[in-house]
Amino acid sequence: MSRTTWSGPIYSGAGFVQGTDSIGQTITSATATIPAPIVPPTWGGVSDGTELYNGHLTLMSRAAGITITLPAASGSQAVYRFLVITSLSSNSHIIKVANSTDVFIGSCAVSGTTGTTFSTLATSDTITMNATTQGGLAGSWVEVQDMRTGFWRVSGGLLGSGTVITPFSATV
Repeated sequence: MSRTTWSGPIYSGAGFVQGTDSIGQTITSATATIPAPIVPPTWGGVSDGTELYNGHLTLMSRAAGITITLPAASGSQAVYRFLVITSLSSNSHIIKVANSTDVFIGSCAVSGTTGTTFSTLATSDTITMNATTQGGLAGSWVEVQDMRTGFWRVSGGLLGSGTVITPFSATV
């Protein structure tokens, strides 16, 4: 990988992300709250733990399910990627927004004995993977991006079994 040296001021309205192919965290606890990114980023690195998630792949490794709460959507352009590496044996993996005004926009493909791509509805604020009809088996993935205040872009590929149903709901 090459390095570039700049002279003069550098500005990025969406921040700088290094190592976007690296793994930031493996979540093994029942809940995780993703910290909001600092905008603009501070020199010397982010000190609130955001660098462990933003732009990195976060591994979901808990057979009894994990509930992840995203920060409030602010337009930061932060990208969070989640990959299930331990199939669910009980409960569900849940990814939800921080408040009642934020929603997801986008779609996720869910495959089981049937397969369908499900789009969000105007009130979709929660993604549920139940290991069967809503995905959540090892290899399932979700990517979300903070697009603007109130809106998270979502895409994903969810692996499950049986006749699939939408992973999107309004629960926050």
